Amino acid sequence: QIKLVESGGGFVQAGGSLRLSCAASESFSSANAMAWHRQAPGKQRELVAAIFSNGNNYTGNSVKGRFTISADYVKNMVYLEMNGLKPEDSGVYYCFADGLRIWSGRANYWGQGIQVTVSS
Repeated sequence: QIKLVESGGGFVQAGGSLRLSCAASESFSSANAMAWHRQAPGKQRELVAAIFSNGNNYTGNSVKGRFTISADYVKNMVYLEMNGLKPEDSGVYYCFADGLRIWSGRANYWGQGIQVTVSS
């Protein structure tokens, strides 16, 4: 099965930038979408941004204008460019493959997550 490995997280001051990367072990071109989710302590996991197989993008209201999702379908990479970071952006960020086609149908896959901490 596909493996998703996040990198690029860390500690940054408010107003700073980070670029998260998600390396997939195989092609995700058959997925309905690739996405980034995040989860802060004590909060539910939330969708941050997604890129769909038809080329459309989605960006959550809380990060619109600051975060950008992109994908390289040749390198099997998904990126999340995060600018103007705020303390409320802190949390564990997860790469997610939505509806990847497999032999028995479609399945969803998560990466292990990576910590982003934004200090005020």
